[in-house]
Amino acid sequence: MTRSFQQSRRDFLKAGALAGSGLVIGFTLPVTGRRASAAGDFRPNAFLRVDASGNVTVVCGLSEMGQGVLTAIPMLVAEELDADWTRVRVEQAPADKAYINPVFGMQGTGGSTSVMGHWEPMRKAGAAAREMLITAAASTWGVAAGDCRTEPGAVVGPGGRRLGYGDLADKAGALPVPAEPKLKDPGTFRLLGTSLRRLDSPPKVNGSATFGMDVRLPGMLTAVMARPPAPGAKLVSVDESKARAIPGVRDVIRIPQGVAVLADGYWQASSGRDALVIEWDKGRFAGASTEKISKQLHDGLAREGAVARADGDTSVAVARSIEATYEVPYLAHACMEPMNCTAWVRADGAEIWAGTQGPGPHQGIVAGLTGLPPEKVKVNTLYLGGGFGRRFAGDFIVDATLLSKAAGKPVKLVYSREDDTRAMFFRPLSVTKFKAGFDAAGKPVSFSARVASPSVTIAAGFATELKDGIDDEAVDGIRQFAYDVPNVRVEYVREEPGYQVWFWRSVGNSQNYFFLEGFVDEMAAAAGKDPYEFRRDLLAGQPRHRAVLELAAEKAGWGKPLPAGVHRGIAVAHSFGSYVAEVAEVSVGDDGAVKVHRVVAAADCGQVVNPQIVRRQVEGAIVYGLSAALYGRIDIKDGEVVQGNFDDYPVLRMREMPKVEVHIVPSGEKPTGIGEPGLPPAAPAVCNAIFAATGQRIRKLPIDAGLLKKA
Repeated sequence: MTRSFQQSRRDFLKAGALAGSGLVIGFTLPVTGRRASAAGDFRPNAFLRVDASGNVTVVCGLSEMGQGVLTAIPMLVAEELDADWTRVRVEQAPADKAYINPVFGMQGTGGSTSVMGHWEPMRKAGAAAREMLITAAASTWGVAAGDCRTEPGAVVGPGGRRLGYGDLADKAGALPVPAEPKLKDPGTFRLLGTSLRRLDSPPKVNGSATFGMDVRLPGMLTAVMARPPAPGAKLVSVDESKARAIPGVRDVIRIPQGVAVLADGYWQASSGRDALVIEWDKGRFAGASTEKISKQLHDGLAREGAVARADGDTSVAVARSIEATYEVPYLAHACMEPMNCTAWVRADGAEIWAGTQGPGPHQGIVAGLTGLPPEKVKVNTLYLGGGFGRRFAGDFIVDATLLSKAAGKPVKLVYSREDDTRAMFFRPLSVTKFKAGFDAAGKPVSFSARVASPSVTIAAGFATELKDGIDDEAVDGIRQFAYDVPNVRVEYVREEPGYQVWFWRSVGNSQNYFFLEGFVDEMAAAAGKDPYEFRRDLLAGQPRHRAVLELAAEKAGWGKPLPAGVHRGIAVAHSFGSYVAEVAEVSVGDDGAVKVHRVVAAADCGQVVNPQIVRRQVEGAIVYGLSAALYGRIDIKDGEVVQGNFDDYPVLRMREMPKVEVHIVPSGEKPTGIGEPGLPPAAPAVCNAIFAATGQRIRKLPIDAGLLKKA
């Protein structure tokens, strides 16, 4: 008889809901100074400590998923502290309210908010400590604090007297923490703006870095689950006899989300799961298919939507108009490390080990499932083998917690690649219909867009209903249409096919700039204008858009000859506060195969903490965007997901990688996001180059080589 752990779907969904979003205007540095000094360290706040030897440890509340946050955050603190970078270490923070992301209002990493949200708070943490160290040194010497200064790792006083930070730790720890420390003028920065080596590289190279898959605990069992094959599918029956006969299989446990096999190791658990004989009732999704879902969304375009933007009157008389409809499929995240979580639930407390983007909300999930107070739940945030929004979801945390609670032992839940691909946390299938009108001189005078898509905001638990009927993520990018057209209208039609949708790298911008910049290219062609010059003219009132557009075009040699058969396409996008333009150089073979030879990107993300990290993030985003454009699709057949592994859900291979150049626009503006903004222009730049090469418009992804094949 299969063991069953019962918890209502309502209860576990309530436990799994993420905290509400919203901008937190204030941010207070948690003070720990006097208490911490008794331990021999100087700890003026929750983010920083200086030990007696002068070593500086920065405690980072954000998750490292390859984006460089475990280097960028220490750089912010160390700059204002005037620390010796060779003595700076970084430590992962626990789940604690002290480490709330000021943009999210919860402890979580995503939305390209890490540097953006922590630019001032982390600098203030370092600056406060620096002022305290100066005060301590001045008191020691009997001089005015204003007569002292710092240099890396030390306070220097009149006559060249010098005390290291470690020598001042005890005395500084007894001082009050300044509420509003003075920050450095950016012109005096030593560290910020330089390409320092990443602090997380050595442990990743030498193998000491711990990812979720690396966790081993005494007495731990490994779990692999059989999950419903379609949304809401119900378990009719299960025969676990063959699974239990496999050596090493220790238990079979049923929870509301499926049936899990627990074993001594992954291979036994996976074999046991595959040996289960299960009958599912797919309900209304038994006949669901990609074609039917696509039709549902296209039918939705026939309805008027909720108005997301209305400037002027798009019914104005025009001399000529063009229309086009664009579409993208569901997409999986395809993190290199599949989802996993180790949980150990006891009567007096619980602990999880996971690569999580949301240690704060995930702590709340475990507390809700176990009935324990949050302070009795310890979250060990490990390195993430890719995040892209996927590790904000709570499914792998919920299931591991329930299984440990039922088994009474530590349980490591592991998704296979197929489990991960079919877990139904997808970027939405989305369609958009555009219309543009031109006057007799060929100048665009009207632009309208109608988006039909599921709501990620509601699916993720950030809202139970949409304000004014608008899902901000669904129209993001299109609603911000920046071109100088006097009459603009953007609408949103919510269509819910029933498959779980989720945040995906750059969220709505990922598909909407493919739609928008593809159609803007169509507008340029209709006006008889060069695609670059057309954009440039219509962005005269948008200096930051125009600056990245011009820089990308200049560096790519726009208008200059290319090798035979190679053509250029261009696109520009504004997302997460940043501006990125890209030029792609593309050729199309006689068989329709698309080869991307080179991508030149220009980025304006405000003041830059670490230029090398910025370049790598843009490069990585381009790879992710190209993978989606060339290959990415999740299909539904008979209610089930078709794709499973990299053989049928391919990503860009090393041999296919184009040369990428990233140029950064110097800026004095506050930092904005960079983890995601490099992705949105990639697909349209490539598809616009394909049009230049073949005359064929690509309005649906992934790119269909059959449309481009020469007869």
